[in-house]
Amino acid sequence: MFPLSNREVEAFIDSAFAEDIATGDVTAETVIPVDAMLKASMNARENMVVAGLPLIEPIFKRLDPNCKFTFEAKDGDKLSAGTNILTVHGTARALLSAERTALNIVQHLSGIATLTRQYVDLIEGTSATLLDTRKTIPGLRKLGKYATAMGGGKNHRMGLFDAVMIKDNHIAVAGSVEKAIEGAKAAGRKDIQVECDTLEQVKEAVEAGANSLLLDNMPPAVLREALKIVDGRISCEASGGVNLKTIRAIAETGVNYISVGRLTQSAPAVDIGLDFSL
Repeated sequence: MFPLSNREVEAFIDSAFAEDIATGDVTAETVIPVDAMLKASMNARENMVVAGLPLIEPIFKRLDPNCKFTFEAKDGDKLSAGTNILTVHGTARALLSAERTALNIVQHLSGIATLTRQYVDLIEGTSATLLDTRKTIPGLRKLGKYATAMGGGKNHRMGLFDAVMIKDNHIAVAGSVEKAIEGAKAAGRKDIQVECDTLEQVKEAVEAGANSLLLDNMPPAVLREALKIVDGRISCEASGGVNLKTIRAIAETGVNYISVGRLTQSAPAVDIGLDFSL
């Protein structure tokens, strides 16, 4: 399901247009006749998984409420280069002014979805599930995580507010893994994940009552040792050092989850074109 409410979509467009159009598109307003009409076709210029299309219509309709759309793809579709995604008919000024905002967001979100699908395909047949992280562009978290889901991944916690994840800095301040877990339990939390850098921390976290572990920067051999210690009692997530070359070996250790920050942090935008005709 698309993650933004109508109000959030409008706020997103407000922000995007404020930084791009601001007081007006001076080129379109001085060069293009007010009554000129255009047709534009959005198309995939490389193989991709598309995401972000529900934003396209409200972006263009903000400037031309009467523009008409024909969609030939939907979010989550795997598209080959050359595939037409949609066609829009409307006033030339509106289409030209909204073009960059529309393309930027769909290229970005489709890039996340496309990279996610590459990772998902590489762990097919294992028991591991791919997760995203909080490494998102500020203000675009819901959309970034949505794009991950469109690529076949699953969402980790949305933010600091919806699950406890005890990391090395928390442990350092609390004094130990056990004390950190005790603090979370005393607050009534039951969703307690602990980041473990060593096998000793794995033992301590399991014995102290963690609900899940994040096994950080452990090579496959060490991951297997950690999983032996856990012995299926709680779920385990591998993170750190994960890329397209390493993820299969990590998945084959038997971990339940693998989180990859680069999905939302540094996925390259895909190439999508918007070709105009009179």
